[in-house]
Amino acid sequence: MRVELSDRSRYLALNLLDRYENHISAELLWRSVDEWNFGLGKPFSALHCISYFGIAEVAIDLIRTGRWDVNQKDSTGLTPLMWAARHGREEVVKLLLEEKHTQPDMPATKSGRTALSWAAGGGHVGVIELFLGPLCVYPGNTGRRWGRIRQVVSVLLGKKCVNPDKPDGHSETPLVWAAKGGHHRVVELLLGREEVSPDRPDNDGQTPLMWAAKNGYDRVVELLLGREEVSPDRQDNGGQTPLMWAAKNGYDIVVELLLGREEVSPDRQDNDGQTPLMWAAKNGYDIVVELLLGREEVSPDRPDNNGQTLLEWATRNKYDRLVRILLGQEDFSSIRRTRTPPIPRSAFTFRSTNQLKTQRPASPSMV
Repeated sequence: MRVELSDRSRYLALNLLDRYENHISAELLWRSVDEWNFGLGKPFSALHCISYFGIAEVAIDLIRTGRWDVNQKDSTGLTPLMWAARHGREEVVKLLLEEKHTQPDMPATKSGRTALSWAAGGGHVGVIELFLGPLCVYPGNTGRRWGRIRQVVSVLLGKKCVNPDKPDGHSETPLVWAAKGGHHRVVELLLGREEVSPDRPDNDGQTPLMWAAKNGYDRVVELLLGREEVSPDRQDNGGQTPLMWAAKNGYDIVVELLLGREEVSPDRQDNDGQTPLMWAAKNGYDIVVELLLGREEVSPDRPDNNGQTLLEWATRNKYDRLVRILLGQEDFSSIRRTRTPPIPRSAFTFRSTNQLKTQRPASPSMV
C-alpha cells in the first residue's frame, strides 16, 4: 500500500484491518516494533497499525467509521498519534490533530512522554511544526483562571492544547529529547517558543546543554549557548558540568565552544573531585588535554577526593607520554585540523514559529 495505493489494495487493507486485532499479522508486526517486549496485553488496533505505517488515505477511512478510539493506548501505553509522531508520519498526525476527540498532550502510560516528545526525539521537523502551528495552542497554567479560560476557548475553536515544555516521567522535556538526539532544527523550533525553558534539568540534574555536550552535538551547543537563560557551567546531580561531559567523551570542538565562555570554570571538580582534565586524560583524548592544559586556571597537580593527582594516576597506569608532558619534558604536537569558531550570542535571532523556515531531514534518526 505504501508503494502503490490502488483501489484493490485499499479494499484488501480495510478488509484486513476490520479484524486486525486478532490477526496473526498484528502479532508479527508487534514483535518487530515492540522494543519493550510487553506483549499484546492491550490491542494493537487497526488505527495504531495504520498510524505506524503512515498511510493517510486509509487512516481517513478508519477515523470516519468511528469504530476505534483515537486515544486508545496499546500495551506500551502509546496512542495512534504517538506512533505517527514517533515515526514522522506528518499526514496522519495532521488528520489526528484535526479529529475533535484527539487529546494530543496525553502522556504515554509507562514513560510519560507525549506525542510531541516522541517527535522531538526523532527529529521530525514537519511533525513538530504541526504541534507548534495553528492547530494547537499552549493554554498556559490550567490551574489558573486565565489558563482554564484559554483552554476552553481553544476547544470551542476546534484547537488542541499542547504544552511544548511538558516533562515526561523523568522530567525530560521535548527540548531535552531534541538536544539529546542532536536535532538542531527541532531545537531551534522549540527555542522559538516563549513557553520553553532552555535550561530546565531532568531528574538527574542534566539540562539540554549537558545532553548536547555529552553527545558531541556542537550545533545544538551553539544554539543553547546563544540563550541568556542557559547556564554553561551548571552542575548535575553528580557535580558534572557541560565542559566535563564534553571532555570526558572527547568532543574537542564542544570543549572549545565552552571554554570560550567566561562563566565556565575549566578546573571545576565533580562530586568525586575529578576535573575535566582528569577525565580527558583518563579516556585518552590528547586534543582535549592540550586545550585544557593551555588554560592558566587548570592545575594538573590538583588532587581528587582520594588525594590522587593526574601525574600519579598517569605514572601508575604507565601513560608515559602524558607523564612526560606533565613533567614538561615533551610538548603536544600542534592540532592540524581546522576548528569551527564559536558563534557569538549576537548572531542568534530567535523568530516566531511561523517565521522559521527549516529544511526537513531526509531520514531522521530515532532516539
